[in-house]
Amino acid sequence: MYGFRVPHNTISLLVRKVCESIIVEYADEVIACSTTTDERQQIAEQFRVRWNLDHVLGALDGKHIAIKCPRNGGSLYYNYKGFHSLILMGLVDADYKFIWVDVGANGSASDATVFNNSELKDVSENQNIGFPEASPLPYDNRNIPFFFVGDDTFPLRTWLMKPFSRRNFTNEERIFNYRLCRARRVVENAFGILPYRWQCLLAPMRQEPEAISSIVLACCCLHNLMRLRFQNLQNENLDQEDLNHRVVPEAWIECANLTELNNVVGCNRATSAAKI
Repeated sequence: MYGFRVPHNTISLLVRKVCESIIVEYADEVIACSTTTDERQQIAEQFRVRWNLDHVLGALDGKHIAIKCPRNGGSLYYNYKGFHSLILMGLVDADYKFIWVDVGANGSASDATVFNNSELKDVSENQNIGFPEASPLPYDNRNIPFFFVGDDTFPLRTWLMKPFSRRNFTNEERIFNYRLCRARRVVENAFGILPYRWQCLLAPMRQEPEAISSIVLACCCLHNLMRLRFQNLQNENLDQEDLNHRVVPEAWIECANLTELNNVVGCNRATSAAKI
């Protein structure tokens, strides 16, 4: 305001216009959800090489973005954590890039509600998203479908895998959980780097919900753009593993401000086909 001699009310308009311009210019280019089998195969190959888990097409998660209560918002945006928020749900590839995002759902909505109303769920269930044909895993002869990975928040599907949640794991189940969680960590890193890089997300945002949605989507576009153009620089902010495969968190963890979605009992039932 004082550096450029522009009043704050004009800056508030410029910020939104710039964010909308970024979305128009870059969203289709840098957050293009793959729809062809070849593109999906490339994502799965990245997960296999980097995270030692086959048939993974993306890591899915959702986060709360803290906001100031909108005028006449009441409890619509008030979440179970005790603050007002908008929900950002994203699908991330093995290179920490967003390949699908949905932002703008009110914070009082459950994870199941947001996911069940998303376009990603519809196209995945209808198989209109370019899933490769099911094929055997290494050293196996049974055809296994390709899938996304998520946590216990999401329902188990043939195209959406999550860790075993019961106790007394077998050795095979423990290994599966370990590998799935390693693959799913990319989305946690992406959500952590986002506010670390774009620090307007570190404090409760004071704009109207529509403007906040534009700002967050613009941040996701710029995040992907920097991952594509300055990858080596961006890798400095990622979690690492030591020689014993323990996670060593990096600088972004100190500034993480996006909060987990809640797990609503009864809204994430698994299908019979996924349990087989």
